[in-house]
Amino acid sequence: MERPLAWRSVTAIAVLLFGVLLALSPGYGYHRDELYFRVLSELPAWGYVDQPLLTPMLARAGIALFGDTVTGIRVLPALAVAILVVLVALIARELDGGKAAQTLAAAGTATGAFTLIAGHSMLTLSFDLPLWAAAILFILKALLREQQPRWWLAAGAVIGLATYNKHLIALLVLGLAAGLLAAGPRRTLASPWLWAGALLAVVIAVPNLIYQVANDWPQLAMAAALSENDGAEMRVLFVPMQLTLFGPVVSVIAVFGFVRLWRDRRVRALAVAYPVAAALTLISGGRFDYAAGLILLLFAAGCVAAVAAARARPAAWALAFSAAVSAVIGLPLIPVAELAETPVPAINEVARESVGWPRFTAAVDGVRRSLPPEEQARTVILTGSYGEHGALDQAGVPRVYSGHNQLWDYGPPPETGTTAILVNIGPRGRDLFGSCEERARIDNGVDIENEEQGLPVYLCRGLDRPWSATWPMWRHFS
Repeated sequence: MERPLAWRSVTAIAVLLFGVLLALSPGYGYHRDELYFRVLSELPAWGYVDQPLLTPMLARAGIALFGDTVTGIRVLPALAVAILVVLVALIARELDGGKAAQTLAAAGTATGAFTLIAGHSMLTLSFDLPLWAAAILFILKALLREQQPRWWLAAGAVIGLATYNKHLIALLVLGLAAGLLAAGPRRTLASPWLWAGALLAVVIAVPNLIYQVANDWPQLAMAAALSENDGAEMRVLFVPMQLTLFGPVVSVIAVFGFVRLWRDRRVRALAVAYPVAAALTLISGGRFDYAAGLILLLFAAGCVAAVAAARARPAAWALAFSAAVSAVIGLPLIPVAELAETPVPAINEVARESVGWPRFTAAVDGVRRSLPPEEQARTVILTGSYGEHGALDQAGVPRVYSGHNQLWDYGPPPETGTTAILVNIGPRGRDLFGSCEERARIDNGVDIENEEQGLPVYLCRGLDRPWSATWPMWRHFS
């Protein structure tokens, strides 16, 4: 018999989370990824070299519906994590959790640091988490309701859709497959409905796959670059971050959730899925958040176990304490002038990289405006990262180019651009000019050590070769 849904408490938590996120959305300013998505949204495509199309197109929708503002672009991420809260509660319900377990799962998810970060800013993660949760919910329904195998079709549809946001949903698929082979029930692998769901996922993902094939699998090149640049650091951070992504309390409860899943032969495959996905992430040097969706599954199962063991009250108090810490880390509660005096910038990269953009654009554009009008007309701006490009674009600064990820495809600069302002460009780029002089230095005004703080801004003249001849050397992935 299916447990009743704790719709009042779960809805209240989701609505409260959505309201808090919207109220705090203007805090600190755009994150660099949001500035990048804003640029990509102006140039719709079936895919981009570093990601599929979903998040940039949702950025486009947010701007069209709610305005070209920092709040406008953040409405849909806030809505996405509110939906995530409901989905995790439904996962707890599917695992035979009553209203108390569902409420506990919803509250713990809503107040996790990673949830708050994903809901506060538009990141690919913002939409990946609810897509994983929906896929996991439908997989659970298919595994637990053998008389209703059509749920594999719903799981396949969501998995296919998820490929338009990130290809990381493959980790869930591989983890589930390994779990079914290793722990069963293996008869599930003979179900025509499972294979129909897999076929549906492939059919939905076909346009995305065609883009990858037609463009020589740019996502593989991107993944290789990320592994080479950051793989060692990500491997070191992986284990500690698994314990802190949603807060240590969530991680502890998730351990009990793993045991709960393992003891149920019907869903044991999903218990196996997490260590498989984690191992694949470690081997590939991927980011520590790649298997975050499975942590929420384990947490939901742990909430069911906590209530069954009459441990709901201590779990709730521990989550309440964790929520207070997570709010300080994940939300713009600390005044920006005081942020550098706290550990938050070191912990939360999103907060760190959301500070100082107006001063950045003022410094760079100030160099351009200092030039005589006739020289301004033949001046281009080159940036080393997509965030810098996006910030200048958002401020309306003209003729901005970058070789970073997808932005390289939007070049080269015009051949008339013989004067260039370079920011975050190394000596190799400056050597292409007859002369380069430092004309400004970036200062975010609050002494937060982010990627732009302290960067020199160079004015370079006398380009010695055409842009078309040198543009291939400007391309880089990170």
